[in-house]
Amino acid sequence: MDRAQKSELVAELKQVFNETSVVVITRNLGLTVAQSTDLRNRMRNAGARYKVAKNTLALIAVEGTTYAPISDMLTGPTALATSTDPVAAAKVAVEFAKTNDRLEIVGGAMGETLLDVNGVKALAELPSLDELRAKIVGLVQAPATKIAQLVNAPAAKLARVVGAYANKEAA
Repeated sequence: MDRAQKSELVAELKQVFNETSVVVITRNLGLTVAQSTDLRNRMRNAGARYKVAKNTLALIAVEGTTYAPISDMLTGPTALATSTDPVAAAKVAVEFAKTNDRLEIVGGAMGETLLDVNGVKALAELPSLDELRAKIVGLVQAPATKIAQLVNAPAAKLARVVGAYANKEAA
């Protein structure tokens, strides 16, 4: 990797750090290519990114951003999981680490707030942005549905009574 490629990668990482809501740092303890590809696909499907970057380049990129406190965690074979949804990257990383012992969660950060392993796991247990939106839509729709049922109930009862009288006279 020449100097131009390194500076390009640092600029890309700096842009990611400026646009993301959460960074989860993982340690790769011998993931196979298939396992790594599976993890990347899961991240992509959740709206997150998973990037393996040289620690020295990541340290340069993190300088001057709100994620500067994570620089102490960037030792050894690390990778960065990032997402604009504050829960997506943590959720996928924790879920994958439960089924695969070759991926270790080191920690992470949400803005300037540094997260340890337990903090990342607690973040992963929160509902995602899409789940929260679905709950809000359900809560908004529920009263309207109940009102419609209540308004239609007397008319339905009246129709059944009229239908019963019609059947009685026909017989």
